[in-house]
Formats: sequence, structure tokens, C-alpha cells
Amino acid sequence: MKVAFLGPPGTFGEEAARRYFPDPDLLPCQTHGAVARAVEAGEAETGVMAIENSLNGSVPETLDILIHETALKIQGEVLVPVVHNLVAAPGTAVDEIELIYSHPQALGQCRVFLGQHCPEAQRAAALSTAQAVELAVAQPGAAAISTVRAAEIYGADVLAEAIQDQDSNATRFVVVGRHEPEPSGRDRTSIAFEFAGDRAGLLTAALTEFSSRGINCTKMESRPTRATFGEYIFLIDFEGHEFDPECAAALDGLRGMTTMLKVFGSYPRAFDG
Repeated sequence: MKVAFLGPPGTFGEEAARRYFPDPDLLPCQTHGAVARAVEAGEAETGVMAIENSLNGSVPETLDILIHETALKIQGEVLVPVVHNLVAAPGTAVDEIELIYSHPQALGQCRVFLGQHCPEAQRAAALSTAQAVELAVAQPGAAAISTVRAAEIYGADVLAEAIQDQDSNATRFVVVGRHEPEPSGRDRTSIAFEFAGDRAGLLTAALTEFSSRGINCTKMESRPTRATFGEYIFLIDFEGHEFDPECAAALDGLRGMTTMLKVFGSYPRAFDG
């Protein structure tokens, strides 16, 4: 199975692919957008993209790709525990660190440790935690926040383990492909929709389509439409498959009150909630 992921090797995206697939043939990509394009072009059969973190919330890049840029379907999900480590070139001491590279979310998830142990060190964004290590080992006085695997790949030493602010930190990844799975009996469906205008009761009416049928909505949020300031696209995750009779009826009702309804996919849940 050829699987595209946000590379280079050593990222949490690679770990997600390895957790979901027993023996994946991995294709590293530079962005989540490139992951989607690789699957669309047939360069990979599926791709994995981070969509939500338990501390930082949703990943806007992935949501916008699903809304605006691709017709790929979510086929599954995988939850990856996030363990961050402070790493640097061999021989580097913590008190020598002047610059710390990492993905912006990783930097945000280690604020307490960095404030206590590296308060004066400058923070610098990298495309991934793995790229952060590559940058850090080439620069004296630099360090990175990364996985242990990335440190091993680039020959860095681990200076401090498990420096994340919360031990319960985890990232949810979605598996995307060109086809949608059949109902499994334990599914989640993810959708996006937009109203024609803005008037009282629209959102309540939309949610009633689910609540009146006993369908549990597990997540709801919004993203700007990109067209007009103050107008939003709403996103909902709910339990069930779009082919289940009650879910299908709810979606039909929603279509009648929206100008756009996009089903990202119905797929087996990796966890409850």
C-alpha cells in the first residue's frame, strides 16, 4: 500500500501511517496539500493528514483542503499519542541553546518546558518536527522539538524526553483516498455546509435534523468561506454512516436549507467521542 504523508521521515504523519497500515510503502510530501495531490494523481493509494490535536484543536490547513481543494474521501482515522523531545547535535548542552526549531503546533505544545528551561531561546517555525532536527543539527546553538525517530535519523542527541505540556496530548489523523468505505456499524461521518444567508434559527434548524433523529453530533466548528468577511462554512462530525437511513434523511433535510453540503466521508471510528 503506497501511503503519502507529511514528511520527511520521522514525523508524526509517518507514525500515523505505520500505525494504520501494517506494512506501508511510504511517500513523504512537503505539505498536506501535496499529500492530497499525490493521492489524486495516483502516485499513492491513500494519504494521511493531521486534522485535530487534543491541545491545539483542529488543523486549519487540512480542513481547508477538504473543503476547497479535493474530492478525496476520508476512509479512516488514527489517533497518535504526541511525545515531544528536545534534541540537538551531539555535545550540545541545554544551557547553550539559543534557537529552537519545530512545527508551530509542537512549539505551542511545549510552552511550559521551554519557558522553564530555555526562556531566552528564540523559537523558529519549521515545516515539520523532522525538518526541525535537520535544521538544528546543522547550526551550533540550535535545538529542535521532535520525535525520537527523527533524532535517530539525523544523528541528534535527545537532551530531554517527553517535554509536552500534557501527557494526554494526541493528534487525530484522517486517512484519505478515492473511495468511501461501506458501513461498518461503528462509523463517523464528517461534513461541511454553508447557508445562503444569515438569519436567526438557521443553525438550530440544521442541528435539529440530527437531534430529532437521535444522531449524536460529536464535533462542530466553522471556517471562513474565503469569499466574504463574516460568512462561514460549518463543519460537523456525527456518529453513523451517510448510507444509514436516519443519517441519509438528516443529510437530505440539510441539503434543503444549504447552498453547499459536502460529505468528507463516512469511516470507522478509531475512538469514541
